Amino acid sequence: MGRNVFLFLIVGVLGAWYLYTPLPANSEQPWALMFMGASLKTALNLMQLAELLGISHFMTSTMFFMSFLETPPTSDENLTVVDTTFHNIPVRVYVPKQKTKTLRRGIFYIHGGGWCLGSAMFYGYDLLSRQTSNRLDAVVISTNYRLAPNHHFPAQFEDVYNSLRWFLSQDVLQEYGVDPKRIGVSGDSAGGNLAVAVVQQLQGDQDVKVKVKVQALIYPALQALDFDLPSYRENAHYPVLYRWFMIRFWSEYITTDRSLEKAMSINQHVPAHSAHLLQFVNWSSLLPERFQKGHIYKKPAFGSSTLAKKYPGFLDVRAAPLLADDTQLRSLPQTYVLTCQHDVLRDDGVMYVTRLRNAGVPVTHDHIEDGFHGLISNSLKVGDRMRNQYINWLSENL
Repeated sequence: MGRNVFLFLIVGVLGAWYLYTPLPANSEQPWALMFMGASLKTALNLMQLAELLGISHFMTSTMFFMSFLETPPTSDENLTVVDTTFHNIPVRVYVPKQKTKTLRRGIFYIHGGGWCLGSAMFYGYDLLSRQTSNRLDAVVISTNYRLAPNHHFPAQFEDVYNSLRWFLSQDVLQEYGVDPKRIGVSGDSAGGNLAVAVVQQLQGDQDVKVKVKVQALIYPALQALDFDLPSYRENAHYPVLYRWFMIRFWSEYITTDRSLEKAMSINQHVPAHSAHLLQFVNWSSLLPERFQKGHIYKKPAFGSSTLAKKYPGFLDVRAAPLLADDTQLRSLPQTYVLTCQHDVLRDDGVMYVTRLRNAGVPVTHDHIEDGFHGLISNSLKVGDRMRNQYINWLSENL
């Protein structure tokens, strides 16, 4: 009897230790966040074990289980929702049913998931697109794209860019009743990365006559040169996006060769011949003091030029759009950036805000002090606030 009680206590203590995640004092609904973090940690550990045993690639098995979160295209009394393709890229389209005498606004949305996971069909993204379409009386195009590890950069970028170009064609805009002067491109996380990248590319594309009016970015991932930013240091172990997980996403976006991931994890992957690019991600000059919080800047140690020659994608402005020079930035449209305090990607977004403002681009920056990565497509209260702020900005500026 005594032994059973002792074993029960041990199991209870270990279970509590596993479930407990220290969270910042200002966290809203901390127990819900802890449960979410524990569930995620358990799932990721199982996927890592499956990969270690040679059963399945980590991202492939993770995506398999996440696919159960997909929802069918369900129309309702307010919206017609259909799945179709733009330039052979699967998209989900949301069109308000109410008749209108004027052309509608158009939102081109790109889902997150580290270029490896996610789908426009996921429940959280379907909910966000429905709310956006309903509240703005707008046509929403939520696009998919090929995913790693089966497809690497630039496949994801090319899919999104081709889908966007298709949407911006005169015939398609007319078909959906979209005003060519009131179009926005938006995305979260890796989708925010792709949104920035395609809009930057679009500005110089002479074959596309219709340009977007705004870009709206939700905790975007914008650079892969420095993984020792203050936000990476402070939030390395907070849910939902751990430092190791973000590095794994970046490396998988470029290659399945794990040597790049190892170099990234110790911040020794930028070759000496690319040293000039570090000026675009130097947080000591691009972050306001309140985000530096006494952190000391340490320049990334130069890595192997061989690795960079084999996998140059992480140095490409289409993959890391924060590397765009000021000339490229000046041509960008009005921009919205939402960042979260407790997110490893926080400083990517903040540095982009600084660079855009320095280039003269109108920027609105919403910073969520009690926010965590990934919550805009979640049912927590902070996620509701994020969605409201994002949609309100679009309502006022698009």
